[in-house]
Amino acid sequence: MASAFRKRFSGPGNGNGNDPATQQEADKYKLKVTAGPSYDQRQHHDVSVNANDSVYIENAFIRAKVKVRVREYRGLPSTSQQHSAYFDDPMHEKDLYSVAFSFVPKQDLPSIDTVWGNDFDHPVRDRLPPGFNTAFRIVKEFIDPGLNCDAYADEPWLYGPSLSCWFAFRIGDQVGADCDFPAPTEEPAMREGGEGSGLDIRSKLGLPENNEKRRKHFLSASNREAFTFEKDRLYQADFYNPYIDFSNFSLKLPGFSLKVIKYVDQKSHCLRYVFKNVKTGDVFLNVNFHLLWGDKLKEEVEQDRRSSQQVANTGAKSDSDGESQANTRGVNGNVSQENGEQQSTAGASSASASNRGNEVSVRGGSLPTRHPEDSTTASTVPRDDRASVDIGAVSRRPGGAQSGSSNRTENQSQPSQDGVDEIAEMLGSTSTDDRRGSKALRE
Repeated sequence: MASAFRKRFSGPGNGNGNDPATQQEADKYKLKVTAGPSYDQRQHHDVSVNANDSVYIENAFIRAKVKVRVREYRGLPSTSQQHSAYFDDPMHEKDLYSVAFSFVPKQDLPSIDTVWGNDFDHPVRDRLPPGFNTAFRIVKEFIDPGLNCDAYADEPWLYGPSLSCWFAFRIGDQVGADCDFPAPTEEPAMREGGEGSGLDIRSKLGLPENNEKRRKHFLSASNREAFTFEKDRLYQADFYNPYIDFSNFSLKLPGFSLKVIKYVDQKSHCLRYVFKNVKTGDVFLNVNFHLLWGDKLKEEVEQDRRSSQQVANTGAKSDSDGESQANTRGVNGNVSQENGEQQSTAGASSASASNRGNEVSVRGGSLPTRHPEDSTTASTVPRDDRASVDIGAVSRRPGGAQSGSSNRTENQSQPSQDGVDEIAEMLGSTSTDDRRGSKALRE
């Protein structure tokens, strides 16, 4: 299925990125990526997309180094490279972006409650495009069965279990509290596996060597319960897919294409990725993709121009570039300084519950949504006609919208099982060997 799936939307006949009108519209906008130890944007640092250096993040829970790659990147900062060697790797020839990070926990973090995904701090139900529910069902059915969401909540979310979401996952050796650790590499791109005693842990827990099988393994709540991110041990993860085209601000699925710009407003202009504890709301790291336009874009471009000029004049960057790690810019959520102001501790950041999964052979798309599941295979049946699935008992913010709330408008489009069946027939049979297979996770 994966090969057919990939050809269906990655082939030259399926994209409109080279259309002059589309490109002219996209040129009115620019992307900016930031990363930090919490949702607080004041604790974030600009990410030099496709650069060799990483952004260093630290809070009460982890130390981390983050890299972001975007194919044909034309955003800010202007010093960012348009291309990354990451996309020259045959495994990533179709991928459009990657969020990769290395992290060392400062305390044991049980994986049963850790999730990876997207969320918002404001409603987006009035901005959802027609066909959203069908699109989500396509994603869940053919791309990532671990995904769960609530797009109609006051704080919408789309999450999956972190260990079934990440397409590449590595377990490393113990790292001392004061010791440096490596950032994700460009060449070669991250592969499934481990180093040193990390390989022994994988063997002891019976973790599959293949990333597709590892993702399927962690769809099981009991398998997630058996795994803990160990204090002072190095872990590495990579999340990537070919579905979000940041160069043209569009979502591309087989049989479904969406220009995101049409649905952007003053609030819904940031795609937020988060690694967090879904029960406590503790945020481990947060990466934001900001879509800039209008006055905000002019302001950011001018700031970028001044920063570049300062670098040219002094040979020094104007922002905090002084982490002890080489080629690493730092953001410390405990005692960090940004723009000359002391930053507050990046502790727990509450957000609504969650869950989700993806993989090297089954990529996860990124839609606004909500929550994770304790069963080996997540239910795909939405409540009423909502793209919303609940995953076991997870604490919710007091007064927050529950998965299944009824505050949706009558004109929201209904999910079509016929549409999903048509996509299935169009894609044909699936191959469990293909690295982008998807139903293999559920079989």
